[in-house]
Amino acid sequence: MAVYKRTYKGYAGALTPEWSRFTILPRYSYARLFQSKFLLMFLAACAIYPIGAAGFIYIAHNVSFLKALNPAAGDFLEVNEKFFVYFCNFQGAMAYLLTAVVGPSLVSPDVTNGAMPLYLCRPFTRSEYVLGRMTVLLYLLAWITWIPGLILFGIQADMAGWDWTKDHFWIAWALFAGLFVWSVVLSLIALAISAWVRWKVAAGGLILGVFFLGAGFGAVINNVMRTKNGALIDIVQMMATAWGQLFRYDSGNGISATQAWTVLAIVSGISLWLLSKKVRAFEVVK
Repeated sequence: MAVYKRTYKGYAGALTPEWSRFTILPRYSYARLFQSKFLLMFLAACAIYPIGAAGFIYIAHNVSFLKALNPAAGDFLEVNEKFFVYFCNFQGAMAYLLTAVVGPSLVSPDVTNGAMPLYLCRPFTRSEYVLGRMTVLLYLLAWITWIPGLILFGIQADMAGWDWTKDHFWIAWALFAGLFVWSVVLSLIALAISAWVRWKVAAGGLILGVFFLGAGFGAVINNVMRTKNGALIDIVQMMATAWGQLFRYDSGNGISATQAWTVLAIVSGISLWLLSKKVRAFEVVK
């Protein structure tokens, strides 16, 4: 358009609210991710255990004759904090497998293709970028972790009655807090690795390696040094200890809850620091 005609006018339409601008990233990410049949199959597989757990709760409240005939069977069919701990352990494992599948494709394409300046040259902050990419994982992980966990708690509360619900409402908080923290830690680790490792296959393997290698080296340190502090480099053990505090049981690894929460905070802080080095509008090349 010729400038001398002076018919150009700036955009005068409605602007996206600042608080919701980060949601544009997960919106387009979901459109791409849900085209994968493998991801859909994996998400369906993640629903098998919660469905089985719901069936277990139903059986526990509808086969009272077994409890009368065999007290040991009654103890087995009891739905208590251990039941929900097993749920956290299984779905937590499925969560980090899902993270290894989805995480590598979140940041690395933007870094590799030089798209980061295009995001940050707009009214879009680095924090909003990280939050937008993080929301992709948090949403997916929520649907296989704390959301089905709270549904199971609701089913148990409905069948057990108000007295049980009143005495065990803390379990609902433990489910949400424990699994949400686990989702945040997984998301930050995945984003940091995705930002630094540009090859998706290698990034996915490294995400799994962070957990498996940590467990292996931790076990070696414990055996060689005759100590239990080797578990401090095992993120899975640290989360299990944190769950132990929330669900009021002893995880048995010799690590205190304070140490576990400290390690998880340090891991999250390191991941944020690594992200800050890559999520920037320019890159200095030497």
